[in-house]
Amino acid sequence: MSNELLVPKPSSPSVPSVPPAAAPAAPRPKPVKLGFFGGVSDQDKIDFARHLAIIIKAGIPLYDGLVILKKQSQSPKIIKIIDQLSRDVSNGLFFADGLEHYHQVFGDFFISVVRVGEASGTLAQNLLYLSDETKKRRNLKRKIKSAMVYPIVILVMTLGVTAFLAFFVFPKLLPALTSSGGKLPGSTLLLISAIGFVTSYGLVSLGVIIALVFLFRYLLHHVEPFRYVMHRLILITPALSNLSVSLNMVNFSRIFSLLLKSGVKITEALTITGKTFDNLVYRRFVWEASQEIGRGGALAPFLERQPKLFPPFVTGMIQIGEATGNLNDNLTYVSEYYEEEMNYGLDAMTTIIEPVMLLLMGAMVGFVAISIITPIYSISSSISK
Repeated sequence: MSNELLVPKPSSPSVPSVPPAAAPAAPRPKPVKLGFFGGVSDQDKIDFARHLAIIIKAGIPLYDGLVILKKQSQSPKIIKIIDQLSRDVSNGLFFADGLEHYHQVFGDFFISVVRVGEASGTLAQNLLYLSDETKKRRNLKRKIKSAMVYPIVILVMTLGVTAFLAFFVFPKLLPALTSSGGKLPGSTLLLISAIGFVTSYGLVSLGVIIALVFLFRYLLHHVEPFRYVMHRLILITPALSNLSVSLNMVNFSRIFSLLLKSGVKITEALTITGKTFDNLVYRRFVWEASQEIGRGGALAPFLERQPKLFPPFVTGMIQIGEATGNLNDNLTYVSEYYEEEMNYGLDAMTTIIEPVMLLLMGAMVGFVAISIITPIYSISSSISK
């Protein structure tokens, strides 16, 4: 999708805002498939929301705006989505209900904010919110992925150098080492055994490893109790727990704040926010919080029951926000605070991982090198005598 959007001048003024009121949710339509590779990139969703917001803000009717957007789009998947949405809108369907056809692409959060925008007359503003929020989440993913690039590169290089020494250099020297009749060092014997095992059972072992990886991925994606245990394990792992909490606090406070700002009721906002969590532990607990609020309880006291999931700083800010009516502002502050904490955590993790990976690389390559050099040195010493 192009970065610049040309919008014709409006023929009528934009729809004025009215007090927010959530429209009743329609039954979820049957999803429309986008093919085997049906995913839509974050950038496509950012451009879709922002460009459509510009069009609507200019006073262009929604159907005409979708037609304009379709002509200017360069993504085949977005064009297909817009084509379906324009047909739905022309048939009198709400825009949010049309998005339900692509629920797997946009999700509950996106559709709910659009639905509230339609009901309140603030669709353009809400689409801009969604564009900014999607951009922030995309940048967050990029930061996490970039923090893992260096360790993966070091690991691949280590395995490559070790394999080269063990399977290409060492076998050529092995006949000379064994023919000398001397006793080989323990490290050399261990390396010979390892090479023999890989040579004899390497394919079988590789097959078993691949099968275990696929089994793990299947259990993680299709067996909820297993996924819940894995997510709970992340939250108790020292190196990952703080980073995971910061990440989830950023998402929780940012999305919850945006939903409240859009006019969604607090119980519904909590329910939608809970569905956006990848971590099942957080998802279940936030859903329980929405049930507690629905029974007339307060949010902060309930969140205080799990201080490891919601630190005292978060519950304190929420409690102050509930008491003063500034919950949105306090949630925004929480989001900014934990975003800084997460960035610091990622930098610290990268700083720690770098020397650890270098030590691991040195240990693996050094072991193979010593296993090769030590018997050569022994043979040369015996010859010189």
